[in-house]
Amino acid sequence: MSRQEWNPGSILSTASSCWEAITLQTAVKLDVFSCIEEGAQSPEAVSEKIGADARAVTMLCNALAAIGLLEKREGRFENTGPARQYLVKSSPEYIGYIITHFYHTVASWWHLPQAIRTGAQISSVYEKTEDERESFLMGMHNLASALAPKIAGILDLGGAGTLLDLGGGPGTYAVNFCLKNSDLTAFVFDLPESRLYAQRTIAGAGLSERITFIPGNYTSEDIPGKYDAVWLSQILHAEGPADCRMLIGKAAAALNPGGAIYLHDFILNEDMAGPAFPAIFSLNMLVATRGGQAYSEGQLKSMLQQAGISNIERLDFTGPNDSCIIRGRAA
Repeated sequence: MSRQEWNPGSILSTASSCWEAITLQTAVKLDVFSCIEEGAQSPEAVSEKIGADARAVTMLCNALAAIGLLEKREGRFENTGPARQYLVKSSPEYIGYIITHFYHTVASWWHLPQAIRTGAQISSVYEKTEDERESFLMGMHNLASALAPKIAGILDLGGAGTLLDLGGGPGTYAVNFCLKNSDLTAFVFDLPESRLYAQRTIAGAGLSERITFIPGNYTSEDIPGKYDAVWLSQILHAEGPADCRMLIGKAAAALNPGGAIYLHDFILNEDMAGPAFPAIFSLNMLVATRGGQAYSEGQLKSMLQQAGISNIERLDFTGPNDSCIIRGRAA
């Protein structure tokens, strides 16, 4: 997000922007775009396929046409190019899982005033239904699939024989790092509930012999083994400062001498008042976790130093929504 000139129009547009977002989330949740993929469909046909009210589906499809995701001709709707590419389940570039994850977070956001008053979480990233867990894990796969090939080319893993993807979920980064580095063996350490999703991703890449899933809870259990590199992607923001220091300490202790630790996360400016996405994302962590937040580069570097990590630097990489990578090395 970038700063804009505020006036009554822009303020009201921002205040109502959640309506457009929920329109898209609802369409993905109901799989409207996949239902239309076969060709132009009447709203009655769409409503029959998804088991919904025809009048309501007509209103939804009209709204989707208004924002440019559907086209309407003679009372029938068809997908636009971007909808076919990104919002139809059969597409290899489908990103509907992460959109469905956003849908699942909406209910907690309605209680943000309560969270601000009390400082307490409204929901938990650790307590999910199976549908919520799938959308979260495969949503992380959606996001990582777009970034991981580029990041794999940036990281200097040529001298590493073993890598630990800590909290690696579906294993997308481990897969891409192994595809880029033929001598690398990787281990994904995450909750047991992530195992099936990780094994599916790993097997799909033909890497089952080089990537192992280790079930466990990195906040309450020790990290088994020693590694030449440890990758922590988008997990620190779910923890408070004390738990982040503990987690980074565990990761540092799991490194072989001279091994590298990589932190990938949304990173705030030193005054914590920007960029916009990490700052707003902190509120998402407020309602969803017991103490999570976005951190500044200085805060993360200080945590690494406290864990005995040296040669700390921020890599020349900025991802969508201001994600960045900080690297350091064990003594």
